[in-house]
Order: sequence, then structure tokens, then C-alpha cells
Amino acid sequence: MRLESINVGRVETVAHGNKSFETGICKYPLEGPVRVTALGLPGDAIIATDHHGGADQAIYAYSTDDYDWWATEAGLDWFPGLFGENLTICDLPTDMNVGDRLLIGEVVLEATAPRIPCDILSARIEDRGFGMAFRKAERPGIYFRVLNEGEIQSGDGVTLVESAEFNVSILDLFRYKYRLQHDKDELRRLLEAPIAERLRIQIEEKLAVLSGQQGPDALST
Repeated sequence: MRLESINVGRVETVAHGNKSFETGICKYPLEGPVRVTALGLPGDAIIATDHHGGADQAIYAYSTDDYDWWATEAGLDWFPGLFGENLTICDLPTDMNVGDRLLIGEVVLEATAPRIPCDILSARIEDRGFGMAFRKAERPGIYFRVLNEGEIQSGDGVTLVESAEFNVSILDLFRYKYRLQHDKDELRRLLEAPIAERLRIQIEEKLAVLSGQQGPDALST
């Protein structure tokens, strides 16, 4: 694997149809060494903090291979940062297990969650139906937490270190978001992995409802 591009965004307004959004999704490549911190890339604009950013979703990465798939299947003319990713990586697997790690120089990243499409992504692509296309494609890109800070640069090699401890994949979590019915045992399985905190809270709340309780004892039912 190879780091193709490091991208940061500034606050911009994207519009499509009768909707407009102030967003940091428009990201542009940086030259030279870039510092990676526990909260992501310095200077990267994050507006929708309910869904993006934070220690468990500090870095979003997307694969050039998946971009090439979009070019072939949907005629999408892509460039690094189009989907709002911080890191564009050649040969990054579409699916990884939560807990799998990427090593880029001294930087260590741990996979935590998939990207869930929103209206802002559709506006960015200028296609109202893109959210559904993104869902069906099951090529969501991957959020990471930063376990070790450091500097990276475009062209750096990227090493995948698979975790033997957890068996929850990024696509398991992506599919969970769209499932209409949920099984308590499956939800408990998802919670065993070091998933992003936002997802953890959602799954715990859903499990509490399925268990017929709202209190702290719900997860042990």
C-alpha cells in the first residue's frame, strides 16, 4: 500500500438543487510532511461534529482502488479528497476489521468505523441519488483513531497489521446502519470490538430497547 495524497479541508458552501451546506468536505492535497495528531490533521475543517471528527474518527481514509471502481461503474471523474477523505491510499482494502491497524512511518492508525453517506456528500457529487448509490456500493471508506502521532508524507509506504483479536468488520458496521431489524446477540458482538464511540452509543441504546430496559442493566440482559 502507498499513501497517494494527504488532504485537508476549509470551510466552504456546497449547493445542489435547493439545498446548500456549510461544510469541510471539500479537501485539497498538501505538499511536504504533515503532522498527524490524536484529533486528526491540523487545520482540517470539521463542521458536522455530531458525525465527524473526534478522537475515534480522527482520520478518514479512502482507497484509490475504490475510486477506480466508481470511475468504471459510475463514470465518476475522481480526484484525491473528493469524498472528503484525509488520506487517499493505494491498495487500501475496501473492508477491514475494526482493530486492524495501518502503519505509516511512526504513525499508527486503528480502524474504528465506516463512513455513512449524507446529503452533503450528494451535494458534493452534485447527484441527489448518490447517497443510495454509495450505500449499495458498500465501499464506504474507513475512519481511524490515531494510536501514535507523527509526520507523514505523500508517497510513504503503508503497512496493514491485521488484528486477530476482533471479528467485526467495517462492512458489518456499515450494514448495521441500514438494517431494519436487529438481533441482540449480533449487537453484543459488534460491541466487543473497539468501535468508534458514536456507534457504540447508538448500538448500546438499540440493545437497551431490544432488552426492554433503559437503565444500566440493559446490556447484561
